[in-house]
Amino acid sequence: MAPAVVTKALEPGARIAASARAIDAADLAGRLPDLVIRAREVAASVVHGAHGRRRAGMGENFWQFRPFGAGEPAHRIDWRRSARDDRLFVREREWEAAHSYFLWMDCSPSMGFVSSLALEPKLDRALTLGLALADVLMRGGERVGLAGLTHAMSTRDIIERLAQALATAGESVRAELPPAAPLPAGAKALLFSDFLCDPAELAERLGRLAANRVTGALLMIADPVEESFPFEGETLFLDTDSRATLRAGRAQAWREAYAERLARHRDEIARAAASVGFSLHLHRTDRPAAEAALTLSVALASGLERV
Repeated sequence: MAPAVVTKALEPGARIAASARAIDAADLAGRLPDLVIRAREVAASVVHGAHGRRRAGMGENFWQFRPFGAGEPAHRIDWRRSARDDRLFVREREWEAAHSYFLWMDCSPSMGFVSSLALEPKLDRALTLGLALADVLMRGGERVGLAGLTHAMSTRDIIERLAQALATAGESVRAELPPAAPLPAGAKALLFSDFLCDPAELAERLGRLAANRVTGALLMIADPVEESFPFEGETLFLDTDSRATLRAGRAQAWREAYAERLARHRDEIARAAASVGFSLHLHRTDRPAAEAALTLSVALASGLERV
């Protein structure tokens, strides 16, 4: 249960403004215009990064020469280039087969949580990063879609197209797990969420994707308060997914147990991801969005299996 409302915190007179409210279709649609602008700004800051189609593969265009490796077929040697040196070289060509990426941005109630230590709600950060990465991927020659909502496409207005799909998706986007519908074989999946869900259920859902040769990455988005648990004194916690409440007389006495439980939960999420070849990254909402976007862009350029 994520802390949602704080009645007393830190020290006399100090308060942490924290809130979480249900995200309905109208609220989501209302957020998107500003987030589209923000996503374009984030994408522009990383578009000249490492991700793109310039990587080795079965293409027609020359990319680079590299030293010949032991065990490689001799027919790959470029003898003209090798004649100018005392080593053997291979001519590499640029990869030209576009991948299909499918994004899922968690819009469940817990993603609406935000504390005064954060720059924005987890939901806004997930949507911003997802849309920004869609633009970066599209500029790199890839096709991008929303899992369970759209097919993969390559179009200059990819951010607007995906935002429109989210705005008209209805209640289906409020689920705390990725869609159960299968993705195309060999596709890539990028999942943005706080992953405050049942690790076993997530593992089952990831297993369905992996069974169809889908690989991918998870970006776990956390509010700094959820990690530091800075509460002291009498504190009331509200569950973002139900009407359950929890009152702590001395919240600071719970800090160590909370930290241990959070660490165990994250370990279980990491194992669920690793068991099917997905990578897991952590991003806090008190950090710039561009920081996470650049990290993922570099990872995508290297291949998800090495993220």
